[in-house]
Amino acid sequence: MQAQLKIKLAFFMFLQYFIWGSWYVSMGTYLSKTLQFEGSQIGLAYGAFAIGAMIAPFLVGLLADRYFASEKLLAFLGIIGGLMLFALPMMTTFSSFYPMLIIYCCTFVPTLALGNSLSLRHLENQKRDFPLVKTLASIGWIVAGLTLSIVFKAEQSAVQFYVAGTASILFGIFCLSLPHTPPMKTGKDVSMGEILGLDALALMKKPSFAIFIICMFLICIPLYFYFVNMNLYVIELGWEYTAAKMSLAQVSDVVFLILLPIMLSRLGYKKTIFIGILAWAIRYFLLAGSVDSISLQTVMIYSAILLHGVCYDFLFIAGQLYVDGEANERMRGAAQGLIAFILWGLGAFVGTTLAGNSQAFYTLVEPIGSMAHDWKSIWIYPAWGSVAVLVVFVIFFREPKKDDIIEVVKK
Repeated sequence: MQAQLKIKLAFFMFLQYFIWGSWYVSMGTYLSKTLQFEGSQIGLAYGAFAIGAMIAPFLVGLLADRYFASEKLLAFLGIIGGLMLFALPMMTTFSSFYPMLIIYCCTFVPTLALGNSLSLRHLENQKRDFPLVKTLASIGWIVAGLTLSIVFKAEQSAVQFYVAGTASILFGIFCLSLPHTPPMKTGKDVSMGEILGLDALALMKKPSFAIFIICMFLICIPLYFYFVNMNLYVIELGWEYTAAKMSLAQVSDVVFLILLPIMLSRLGYKKTIFIGILAWAIRYFLLAGSVDSISLQTVMIYSAILLHGVCYDFLFIAGQLYVDGEANERMRGAAQGLIAFILWGLGAFVGTTLAGNSQAFYTLVEPIGSMAHDWKSIWIYPAWGSVAVLVVFVIFFREPKKDDIIEVVKK
């Protein structure tokens, strides 16, 4: 039974991240090149995901915990989300596209937390099996990029939303086959603070934890320059099959996810997270340098893409493990909600907004009327911003006890 369950959950993760990967990477290019949106508008569009992340705790904490079975709520969100994705290509002005995208993101983002929660409730050996199940998420993202680029060549087309919408409806239908997961708090009085995960704010009394949260918020500001601008950058360089090529980042993600427990046990949290932040700085310096280094341009850009595993796993995943180790059993879920709110909500909203404004500010109008950008200026600011966060982290963050690290890695 567990083997069959793991296959189901793995396919669930595959579909979930296939949906996300079908539109998130290439949406900025579609909005810029096809709909002619301004850079600031593109930044706001990417910030719609952050708005969804800030609203998600209400849905997950209230509806799933008290009123509806998780698999049925996932099915509803998947099917409704698919219909909204089909509607997005009809929205060709920012005033219509942006609100619809926000509503869609409010249906998709909660599925991330709900899916993790459902999986962890039914897997017998969570710490061993969940990372293996989660690996299919990266595979789903990779296949989405390959499908979008090679099969449909749709980086600049609304086809990306039809691909994602079809997958979302299939995802919703498939969710009905997942094991029954009834709400855990039916009939119980739950405070609004518990629903929103505000109990975890007590951890901010620990100086190192507070520094960690501040640094996570600050690093989100430069890191979203990559997600908002990268696909458009390589499109303007004349690259083809960009979504497929950028999916190499998820190949790197799988490799470094396997290496992460080894790094944590040998280096600890501080050095591992240090490497993650440093990787973001190196990534942006590579992109800024690639603008002038024509002979090494391709090598530098691919290097920046392949750094993704270090950038993401050594920062985000290691950070989530650190939070798990710092929180007690009572507030562990709230603590994970807090870090998710910072990374995918508040930090993402500020980062995507500034990234879009930067793209707009450094937009150039060529003599023939086509739009281009001063990419060196766009990339150099997040590079130095990452360095600044790195300095703050190194000076003020303190390593937790070694025993705590070993215990979290073994879980």
